[in-house]
Amino acid sequence: MAVNKYSRQREAIKEYLMNTKEHPTADTVYMNIRSTYPNISLGTVYRNLNLLAEQGEVLKINCQDGCDRFDGNPNLHYHFLCNTCGKVLDIEMEPIEHINVIAGAKFSGKVQGHVTFFYGQCHDCLNK
Repeated sequence: MAVNKYSRQREAIKEYLMNTKEHPTADTVYMNIRSTYPNISLGTVYRNLNLLAEQGEVLKINCQDGCDRFDGNPNLHYHFLCNTCGKVLDIEMEPIEHINVIAGAKFSGKVQGHVTFFYGQCHDCLNK
């Protein structure tokens, strides 16, 4: 496996994600990182986000609208996708890791993990 050189820009992207509860798109990350690195390109942001996701340092969330969101918390947790406004929110609940065992009992291959999304309307949209 190739070792990646240290990158201040990559570290800034990772730090930004770790310090927000939002689940921003690459464009949003780009707009926020540009204040510190005005010469950074959108392509650099995309490459670094994908690299961080491949390395397991951030989560890449594939949303229903075809737009990827990113999460600075790579630990197992679940997300809620609002069908109305498109927000992605963390759901505070215990991981249901035993679902891997249940799925594996009915599958001839090897289950190594799972991705679960909950969807509906967020609190803000319900109160409009």
